[in-house]
Amino acid sequence: MANIKSAKKRIRVIDKKTARNRRIKSHLKGILKSFEMALAAGDLDLAKEKLALAERRLMQAASKGTIHKNTAARKVSRINKRFNKAKAL
Repeated sequence: MANIKSAKKRIRVIDKKTARNRRIKSHLKGILKSFEMALAAGDLDLAKEKLALAERRLMQAASKGTIHKNTAARKVSRINKRFNKAKAL
């Protein structure tokens, strides 16, 4: 345990940031899962809505530094690719 006041504050700040990042990542996983489920069910209209939501949330997470911007871009690219493939069938 830290003894110095500034170190104690850093611990509190890190705990808050960690909680926020966990919350955002968990939310992202749920959104991506709902997109996958809509795609698996063959509901392209719902999948399109979930795709737009997922893309927006991934880019927000990247802009806030929760995930790396290239990770967000890669995930967006992959889900777009899956959607377009399902749409073509």
